[in-house]
Amino acid sequence: MSIFAAFRTSPNEDLAKIGEEHMQKDLKPEDRALLRKAAGRVSTHATLGSLLGLGLGIALAYRIRSNRVALYNAMKVVSRPTELVFANGAREPLPDLEPYLRPTRWGDAATYTAFSLGGLFLGGEMGFITGTAAASNTIMSDPDSRRRIEDAFRLFQADVMRRQLTSLEATIQDRSPSSWDKLKGQASGLVSSLKD
Repeated sequence: MSIFAAFRTSPNEDLAKIGEEHMQKDLKPEDRALLRKAAGRVSTHATLGSLLGLGLGIALAYRIRSNRVALYNAMKVVSRPTELVFANGAREPLPDLEPYLRPTRWGDAATYTAFSLGGLFLGGEMGFITGTAAASNTIMSDPDSRRRIEDAFRLFQADVMRRQLTSLEATIQDRSPSSWDKLKGQASGLVSSLKD
């Protein structure tokens, strides 16, 4: 699963198949159309938010880079002190920091990459949040469809829980030694060998 909202996909194919079965069985065609419209709003908002965040990240990186270059050029022109003179007459030379402050291609690439990815992530997540709110408003607009969708979702949850319960019961009945039991056996064997 991608951390970026624009690239999210279904986390589990089995759950998607169960959900599709419930959509076909428990919902009317207009309810399915309403759900698809709501899902499209989430996707659209996430994509637009990601693109907007990417653009703002690049613009901010450009602004920071141009400010850094302007600061470096201003520092190059101004005469800088070369040493400190203390009250007791001692002199201490100041290091030349110009090579460390000079803008580089690697620094520019790191700036553009960090701000672009940060903008993409934040914009996508904000788009996902606004898309979820828009999808919720879409579903809430028709009370009858909303009730049918909620009932279908509850049936879907019950079906998923039944399948999980069946899977857990099968695991208990096929009770082969778990990795924890194997580890305890190895540890007890190790302890008994140390005692000898």
